[in-house]
Order: sequence, then C-alpha cells, then structure tokens
Amino acid sequence: MTRVLVIAAHPDDEVLGMGGTIAVHTDRGDEVRIVVVTDGSSTQYPGDAETRARKEEEAVRAAAELGVTDYTHLDLPDMRLDTLAHVDVNKVVEEHVRDFSPIIVYTPQPDVNRDHRVLFDSVAVATRPTPGQPVRRLLTYAPTSSTEWTPAAVNWFVPNWLVDITEALERKVAAFAHYETERRDYPHPRSEKAIRAAASFYGASCGCEYAEPFVLVRGLESS
Repeated sequence: MTRVLVIAAHPDDEVLGMGGTIAVHTDRGDEVRIVVVTDGSSTQYPGDAETRARKEEEAVRAAAELGVTDYTHLDLPDMRLDTLAHVDVNKVVEEHVRDFSPIIVYTPQPDVNRDHRVLFDSVAVATRPTPGQPVRRLLTYAPTSSTEWTPAAVNWFVPNWLVDITEALERKVAAFAHYETERRDYPHPRSEKAIRAAASFYGASCGCEYAEPFVLVRGLESS
C-alpha cells in the first residue's frame, strides 16, 4: 500500500485534473488523502455560506465516488492565495506532508490560475528532498479550464507521465457530476463531453483508450 497525497487549490481541481488516477490508486489499495486548501467560494460567491456548504458537500461526494474518505477542506481565501505570506501557505502543506508521510504527492500545474502557481511553490518547498523526506515522487496534474488556457509564455504544460484510466473514466465522469455548481455546457472544458474528449486525446497519445497527463517534477527510486 502506498500513501498518496492529492493537493488541490479549489474543489473540482482534483477530479478534473486526475479523477481517474485517484480511482486507479484506490483500486490498487493505496491510501489516498485529498486536501483542498482554499474555501473554494468566497471570491465567486462572497458572503454566500449556503453555496460554500453545498460545494463542500459536492466535493465530499465526489471523493467518495473515487473511493476516498480521507478528505480535508481548508479555508484559505479562494483566488487570493497570492495575498498570503509564502511561509503561511508552506505551513499548511508541510503539516499534511508531516502528518500523512506520503510517498507520492500530486499538485496542480502552475498555470494561468495564480492560486495554482502559489500552491505549487509551497508544495515544492514542503516536498524538497532533504534527509528524511518521505516523498519519493512529485507530479503536477492539469485541471481542465485552467491549464489548457495558459499562454505558453507563462508555463507550457508538457506531460511526461501518463496514467491509463480506461477502467476508471466512468468513475471520473460520475465524480464530476456531483459538482453541480461547477458543471458547464459543452464546449466548455468543465463538461462531460470535454472530459471524455481530453481523456481520449491523451489515451491516443500513449496507446490506450483513455489517459490522464502529468508532469513528473521529481522521482526517486530506492532499493
């Protein structure tokens, strides 16, 4: 059994970017923890406690659909992580790395979304390869409606690690269906048809039916 930490800036990042891979991990018997670091709604729906609670419920149901019960939703300010001191965001991530001791960590690609970029920087700090560091593999995932909208001048996503999710695609689609507050009509990337299309494209890129893309930031093999 491998401990896997999935870090997200916003609820739905984790399903859009790697819902199928989460299901692959849980099917293997891996221990998966999902941590969403922002409240996920305070900028979009200011002062709307009801919508915030609804999004949290959607996220918990989506995680359960993928076989994850270890789900944590924090309350850092949505779309405003760049207003916080770097060390404060570091502390949040470091607490979960220290508490959970994951072998594999996934975090959003530092793309056009500034929260993703801030979070990536803090994950890079929390997982730096110091003596005693439990993390052996760090990867970034690509939340649709964010990474593919990123100008090349900011950060070009070039995946070098793909996961076959052929057996897990339907669970990814079912998990995202719980995010009623986030679903949009096609051709918006946050739609079922677009999710299937992206999985098909990356599957064809690596010789399987459906896949999800990642960037391997660092990997360490040991005997």
